[in-house]
Amino acid sequence: MKKNKPKVIVICGPTASGKSSLALKLTKEYSKKNQNIEIISADSRAIYKEMNIGTAKPLIDKSITIDGIQCHMIDIIKPNQKFTVALFKKKATKIIKKIHEQKGIPFLVGGTGLYISAIVDNLTIPKVKPDEKMRAKIEKEVNNKGLDFVWQKLLRIDPQAKNFVQKENPRRVIRALEVCLKTGQPFSLLRTKTKPEFEILQIGIKVERTKLYSQINQRAEQMIKDGLVEEVKKLIKKYPLSSPGLTSIAYQEIILYIQGKITLREAIDLIKKNTRHYARRQITWFKKDKNIHWITTYSQANQLIKKFLLF
Repeated sequence: MKKNKPKVIVICGPTASGKSSLALKLTKEYSKKNQNIEIISADSRAIYKEMNIGTAKPLIDKSITIDGIQCHMIDIIKPNQKFTVALFKKKATKIIKKIHEQKGIPFLVGGTGLYISAIVDNLTIPKVKPDEKMRAKIEKEVNNKGLDFVWQKLLRIDPQAKNFVQKENPRRVIRALEVCLKTGQPFSLLRTKTKPEFEILQIGIKVERTKLYSQINQRAEQMIKDGLVEEVKKLIKKYPLSSPGLTSIAYQEIILYIQGKITLREAIDLIKKNTRHYARRQITWFKKDKNIHWITTYSQANQLIKKFLLF
């Protein structure tokens, strides 16, 4: 990668690993050095308005700032609206370039691997228009035979889909199979890496597995105390259960509880279990990227950034 390209700093890692707190501490530190620092969220759930507790979203004010740091790609769409990787790339790239024009440094922070890859690898994502008839047929299969049936069907066509399609997310599984059937090509092959636009430093937070799981479990319990059940009740009064946002972990489990299909304790335990599984998939995804510098302390991250920015 050529030097002197505009710089971007990435903070990534599994859910509940402390990405947001580390990023805020670092950005505030460099703001003191008269650097214009802004954060771009790379979290596929933080994009949804009204979904705060279940997404563990940092508290924000009306100007979308966290502790004085300007933040982007948070609270940008309603839970019933669709959002694609291609759209994320388009919006995030525009924001990054605007920050650069203002002589600032963008921090891309999150755990959605495909969002981060879209920027880091400058993914080319061809547009495939929705095929409503085909989608309806696949949705019928999900309803009649279960999501796992459709998931296995997808993997037979595109084994690599397991590396970037969330198995528990019906919307993503259905869309991936729809694209495969419509184009006649594996979904994974339609995304290609191109020449990077930016010089990028990737910092990954490494957390011992037992500690990470403990943090995930504690966070699930705290969500309930903070009012997750009430948040979900308000959402399902306004939006269909099929809304993209409501397929998220922590929301789908509480919906089952509200429907009387499981107890609250079962819902909490299921949130913990599904979040742990999600964290494992995130770790697997990020470990494949050999350009990520794994750190366990703030000072390690700080030293990497100082060297990167030539401070």
